[in-house]
Amino acid sequence: MNRYPVWKYAIIVIALLVGVVYTLPNFYGEAPAVQVASVKATVTVDAALQQRVETALADADVQPLSIALENGSIRARFDKEDEQLKAKGVIERVLIPDSSDPSYVVALNLISRSPAWLTALHAKPMYLGLDLRGGVHFTLQVDMQAALTKRTEALTSDVRLALRDKKIRHGGVNREGQSLEVRLQDEATATTVRNLIVDTMPDLQANVVSTGGAYVVRANIKPESLRSVQEQALKQNITTLHNRINELGVAEPVIQQQGADRIVVQLPGVQDPAQAKDILGRTATLEVRMVDESSDARAAEIGSGPVPFGSEKYSDPHGQSIVVKKQVILTGENLNDAQPGFDSQTHEATVNLTLDGKGANIFKDVTRENIGKRMAILLFEKGKGQVVTAPVIRSEIGGGRVQISGSMSTKEASDTSLLLRAGSLAAPMEIIEEYTIGPSMGKENVEAGIKSIVGGFIAIAVFMCIYYMIFGVVSTIALGVNVLLLLAILSMLQATLTLPGIAAMALAIGVAIDSNVLINERVREELRAGASPQAAIHAGYEHAWHTILDSNVTTLIVGLALLAFGSGPVRGFAVVHCIGILTSMFSAVFFSRGLVNLWYGRRKKLKSVSIGQVWKPEGEDVRSVASAKR
Repeated sequence: MNRYPVWKYAIIVIALLVGVVYTLPNFYGEAPAVQVASVKATVTVDAALQQRVETALADADVQPLSIALENGSIRARFDKEDEQLKAKGVIERVLIPDSSDPSYVVALNLISRSPAWLTALHAKPMYLGLDLRGGVHFTLQVDMQAALTKRTEALTSDVRLALRDKKIRHGGVNREGQSLEVRLQDEATATTVRNLIVDTMPDLQANVVSTGGAYVVRANIKPESLRSVQEQALKQNITTLHNRINELGVAEPVIQQQGADRIVVQLPGVQDPAQAKDILGRTATLEVRMVDESSDARAAEIGSGPVPFGSEKYSDPHGQSIVVKKQVILTGENLNDAQPGFDSQTHEATVNLTLDGKGANIFKDVTRENIGKRMAILLFEKGKGQVVTAPVIRSEIGGGRVQISGSMSTKEASDTSLLLRAGSLAAPMEIIEEYTIGPSMGKENVEAGIKSIVGGFIAIAVFMCIYYMIFGVVSTIALGVNVLLLLAILSMLQATLTLPGIAAMALAIGVAIDSNVLINERVREELRAGASPQAAIHAGYEHAWHTILDSNVTTLIVGLALLAFGSGPVRGFAVVHCIGILTSMFSAVFFSRGLVNLWYGRRKKLKSVSIGQVWKPEGEDVRSVASAKR
């Protein structure tokens, strides 16, 4: 009756092993480390750079505990802070010869001390949020009106070019707020223009208005297109911010959307708000220029002559010099989209560009006149430019769709398209909220949170052991397993632990022990009713299960609602709360019954169980009453 099959005990053992393995990294603490990341979006961090760092440290007689390439950055871990500081200086001297134009950022950091065998199993500690580790918090307001104005101006330019191509005479195309107007002399021409706009520009809706004997075609961006412009602007700004955060050396930044037009940026470990604001507010621009093909330019590229008049020299991602003409053909404002793809004939990786109307016409003329020559795409940041790519023009390219191909991998094509698409902010942003949390305050929060959880656990354990005897001990062990599994799952998910998360952990302990109280009291009720100890254990767990399930499901519904509609700290609380409910159902019912079955299940002639004093009304039969006295 009260025996588990072997497979159920196997599940319990496996769950415990997984829980222990993935919880362990949280107890090893953090070691001082040096992190190397790329400042420029066109500079990559790869295995070759890791080798340079290792060689530099070896030459300086600095021995790191480990050095690895993770998530696009190199992290070298050391035993002491003195070694960390010395290594930072060595790496900076090797990788940043010119401090005025750094290609990399060498930052001090803290990484887990977990041993290699745990890391090999992908067992990593939870991240600590801003309130537990310290750092800076920004809330940024995106100027959506600027994004819509920029899009309307681009569409206005497209309309002008379309009218010119169709040779339609008009009295001017002007932008009025978020709409554009075309002035015409007669109704027939106005109708033709309206039909042209509707047929060729799916983002616009247009109608004809008669004013004082003249006709005006008024076009507005469709509501669904307006939403799309706003969503794309927000996504592009978030992507750009992700690219820039690397310069700060932050390992676990939080960059997320808040509402329809706000972005929350949390940078744990960063204590300099001025530096963070400089990075977040940086502007970047894209330019398209022709490569200077003259013999003087070739000589300048190899360093054997001066740069010709009217040209400038820049480097590409591989460090090679390229001389380009100063005349700018196109800018990033003419680029609508850039996506990676494949050539249908050669199956090579490509970058597919989409230009606006003005850019498409300029590009068509330039490519027709410069077949066989190279065109350079440059990215400028903080006044310094770098060539992203410089393809050869094979033929005239019209229609506003451009395909860049060459000797590039799929990753290089994806990176290049990302650079071109998100090299600059789609709309300006303003910091509307800013605060800093010091590391000492974060440490105090961690200590206070741990004390609250440990204190609550000990208090519950003492009460349960005194009140329910052996069953209380089982409940306490099950409660410990619940906390173990909760920590393990959060670590496996690489969740960021915050103060609300710690509060949810404390709540999870109360929810979990409540299930065991229901089970224990139900067993007592069965004993009061005269059931045998084995029957009472079986009936207690069976009958309490339905009540536990109902109460946990209703609580889980609330947690899911918080997760779906909440944001920031509320979502952090909801994640831990929902996981805690699931682990409590496993530990309080499945695991605790396994222990009880292991302790009592094999006793065929069980006469009593240790579950504390079972109170019975006076005068009733006291058969099979379980007593704490055994």
